[in-house]
Amino acid sequence: MANGTEGGVAQAFRTGNLSCSLGSYRDIVMKELAELRKKEFVGRLWRKDASLWTGADESSWLGWLDIVAEQLQKTDEFASIAKTVKDAGFKSAVLLGMGGSSLCVEVMRTTFGDQAGHPKMFVLDSVVPAQVAGIRKQINPSETLFIVASKSGGTTEPNVLCQYFFEETRKEVGDKAGQHFIAITDPGSSMEQRAKDWKFLKICYGVASIGGRFSALSHFGMVPATVMGLDTHKILTTADTMAKDCKETDPEKNPGVFLGAVMGVLARDAKKNKVTIITSPGVVSLGTWLEQLIAESTGKDGKGLIPVAGETTATPEEYGDDRLFVHVRIASNACDIQDRKVDVIEQSGRPVVRIELKDVYELGSEFFRWEVATATAGAIIGINAFNQPNVQESKDFTKDYLKSYEQNGSLPQNKLILEESGFKVFADDENTKRYVPTGKTTLPELLKAFIGSLEPGDYFATNAYIDCCEELADVIQKPRDQVKAKRRVATTVGFGPRFLHSTGQLHKGGPNAGVFLQITSDDAEDVAIPGEKYTFGVLKEAQSLGDFKALSSRQRRLIRVHLPKDVKGALTKLAEMLCEANK
Repeated sequence: MANGTEGGVAQAFRTGNLSCSLGSYRDIVMKELAELRKKEFVGRLWRKDASLWTGADESSWLGWLDIVAEQLQKTDEFASIAKTVKDAGFKSAVLLGMGGSSLCVEVMRTTFGDQAGHPKMFVLDSVVPAQVAGIRKQINPSETLFIVASKSGGTTEPNVLCQYFFEETRKEVGDKAGQHFIAITDPGSSMEQRAKDWKFLKICYGVASIGGRFSALSHFGMVPATVMGLDTHKILTTADTMAKDCKETDPEKNPGVFLGAVMGVLARDAKKNKVTIITSPGVVSLGTWLEQLIAESTGKDGKGLIPVAGETTATPEEYGDDRLFVHVRIASNACDIQDRKVDVIEQSGRPVVRIELKDVYELGSEFFRWEVATATAGAIIGINAFNQPNVQESKDFTKDYLKSYEQNGSLPQNKLILEESGFKVFADDENTKRYVPTGKTTLPELLKAFIGSLEPGDYFATNAYIDCCEELADVIQKPRDQVKAKRRVATTVGFGPRFLHSTGQLHKGGPNAGVFLQITSDDAEDVAIPGEKYTFGVLKEAQSLGDFKALSSRQRRLIRVHLPKDVKGALTKLAEMLCEANK
């Protein structure tokens, strides 16, 4: 690694295709790198030494360190899968998963696009009725392969999606429905048993020692990539090169450990815990995968890195002093305007990491680099990077709400504090006192108080249990940009229930720095779940209630705004009111 000269932007590090300008933070990073070298961090990482983190069960979750070499030996297996899919003549494929089992596939789907002669890939990681129905309308089940991805087999969303699409397929092809399904799951899981009982076309096994968010290069990522027609050997080869580079014992020359050291030490010692991810248009969805990897791994014990993806890149004046910027750029598909904006941010003295990819197949190397970096950052922060204690908390609350629905035919509701113009606003007692201190208010006044509670170092999180489509995402983006510019705080947007399995861990277990706007809605149409007493709409509502309860139990600043059935119109109106409240 070559170090630049002293002073300002010139203090740059470089290792391979990563360069880093640390400005005035160079010394604390250099000190941490020296400490990592002294404690033989890299060697102990590859020996799977749990004492690098908390000394608990971490060594049981490091199978991802070896997975690339193992996958490169499975050429025949991937070729067999490709042949089976081609011989069956499937025209489309739908990945049914959640969190780590879906987001990697979403990155590859949006990055590589459709491949001629191979099925068109869809990813469904939502139980929002509009989204489920939307996928159903785009496919013919008799010509579709469904890939059910569930490590444990017990995750609710993949299970109910499997039930729904299996029944839809059975209506078309009868007893041959199972031949339209592949399961990706760990050996011995309930999903494995279901796949056998329902006579699935194939069962592909995960690795027990690899958690979901670290599973991109395992079968959870590579089997769907094979179905799509991607060159998995090429993806894995780039990952293998990175894996070998990440065995370099000098932390300064190790591309994964170095990045993790920058993230960890800036968060711990400089209060720069907002990892702001800026990506070239060609890999824009990589940010969502990084969100779940970083947030779920580090957001616990009141600590954590807060990944920020999807923000509109702005001028330095619109950012607070709590950010590290990471620019992932593809040389063949870069954006000149974005490049210039990153240059200006760097020139302002803020810490900036730049990663340059030659082509999209180098995503394989980035999956591995960021897994090493995240594990390293977790060690520096001082947490177990491989558990997710607060994700289960929300799941348990959701199950309780569903039991209540099955017994009573309805779901309990949060405390209604305002109903105005078709909007309903809910809050717990503490937040009611915070945002409605006089006991009476209007919706604009309430939103003004809510936005006004943001302080330096906070982040504004919009968690929307609505259709995760580009049209609605664009509506949410405008108030997000305005809050960032006016309040100089980081902003995030998550669509439920997807985010529950990624940033949801950070929201409950990480720093109490979030101001949460939960958005829910009535459903124009609901969709039944075969074999269940509840519908997709009821499940979605139960998940939002469970999320609300978990946040409330952690004393988070939180309100829930419920929209009427005209979701787009109501969301547009809410966005306008949020912008006005932010003035």
